[in-house]
Amino acid sequence: MTDFEHITTESTLAAYHAFCDVFAGLMSEMRELSKKKPDATLSKSKVMLLNRVLEDILSILKTEPEGKYLDLLNDEELPQNSDAVLVMVQYEKALIGFKNRYQQYYRGTHYWITEENIKAWKKKGGAPWEDSLELY
Repeated sequence: MTDFEHITTESTLAAYHAFCDVFAGLMSEMRELSKKKPDATLSKSKVMLLNRVLEDILSILKTEPEGKYLDLLNDEELPQNSDAVLVMVQYEKALIGFKNRYQQYYRGTHYWITEENIKAWKKKGGAPWEDSLELY
């Protein structure tokens, strides 16, 4: 069986899937707000709402290489729309990095590299992409 450099867990993956769609929706809305009024200041309630999602994301990404660049929005000095988008883009890129790090693509299917999947693949004799060797 192939040794994987990066391995995650099903529980981490469940958290990832739980906030990805919510984050994508918020990101889309913030981009629209930023286009219309980039210098407008966010309300405290919007910052709290955004930070709730960012905190969840940060809980799994803080130990990833990109984690050191992730900060929450400042709820004391309320950010402008464009500042919030800038912070959220860092999270967006970190989420893409997470996905790229823990997924393997083979023949049209994405496989998550989790401890649980590796155990199941070992029982079956190897990962799905290890069953075929291409001869040159």
